[in-house]
Amino acid sequence: MKQDFDKDEIIGHVATLLEEIPTSLEIVKDDSKKKERFRYLAKHMVEKAIKKDALLISDNGRGIAIFFKMDGKSDGFWAELVSDLKLAINVTGLTKGLKALKSQKFVRQQRPTEGEFLYCWFWGILPDARGNSSDKTPYKMKDEMFRISKSLQLPIYAETRVRKVSIAYRRYGFEMLKEWEHPSGDTMYFLRYVPPTLDD
Repeated sequence: MKQDFDKDEIIGHVATLLEEIPTSLEIVKDDSKKKERFRYLAKHMVEKAIKKDALLISDNGRGIAIFFKMDGKSDGFWAELVSDLKLAINVTGLTKGLKALKSQKFVRQQRPTEGEFLYCWFWGILPDARGNSSDKTPYKMKDEMFRISKSLQLPIYAETRVRKVSIAYRRYGFEMLKEWEHPSGDTMYFLRYVPPTLDD
């Protein structure tokens, strides 16, 4: 994975990718400042990931993941987002923020309530690196996450509202824990990867 990177460039990439994700589309206020709001959200996410040593960037810079080590007492990051007044003003608006908070409570309850685990909060591949068989950006990133999971002997939890993403997770070795009808009408998929033991 890439060690040196241009923070502003990564923030720009994350902002672009957020515009494809149902949860961020749902919480970002839809007005004339929408692009700026996505940028503000991306900046918050990337800076938090850097602070927590949770930012994974592929060697070509086209794949970005935010991969936190958490425990059952940790707050959900979307919940933190909408509870932060500054973020609510700059990203969600209060009405959307309060609405998102309700569904995020249920989402958070699907993760472990005790013990440590890894949580894939965000994982995006820029369009020009998707399906590129020679580059294999998604596979290399998956391998790095699995390496971390095995070395720490901690499971990985993830959720998505995009069916083809849930299929990709399962192809990589995640198990489906639950399907939930999200208030938006989408199906949300909750998944987990359990690493092999260190002896394997």
